[in-house]
Amino acid sequence: MIYVIPAIIAIVLISALRKKLPVYELFIEGAGDGMKIVAGIFPPLVAVLTAAYMLRASGTFDLIVSLLSPIKNIIPAEVLPLALIRPVSGSGAIGILSEILNTHGADSMIGRLASVIMGSTETTFYCLCVYFAKTRVKHNLKAVPFAAVGDIVGILTAAILIKLVNI
Repeated sequence: MIYVIPAIIAIVLISALRKKLPVYELFIEGAGDGMKIVAGIFPPLVAVLTAAYMLRASGTFDLIVSLLSPIKNIIPAEVLPLALIRPVSGSGAIGILSEILNTHGADSMIGRLASVIMGSTETTFYCLCVYFAKTRVKHNLKAVPFAAVGDIVGILTAAILIKLVNI
């Protein structure tokens, strides 16, 4: 198993050498193209991640969780911060998931719900930011409501199914 990646590299190099391709020059060209992509994606990515961390650090997420307390019959209050941060930040969501699992355990209803939410939702705004920055889509606001609805459906479906399994 440890030889798979070296074997792939060797196959690529041997194939390129057999075709008499300039391997190093093509590698440098590809790395340059990769850096151009990173340069195009980086500013919107920084904006989204900064906004996510500012909302969490400022206590805005706690305020939103308290405002959403009427739906705690469907989604427990312990999982609401995860449901709010997941569409924005994958690393922030992993941090919250880790806290939930350490506090409540992986086999608890809350731990299972948090795990299913992580698996059934996407870092929507992060992905929209990256993809739209690269493709230069002009009417990207049309995708945001549909993506948000997809996240809401994923979160609510996870909550309902976990409650049905725990009955």
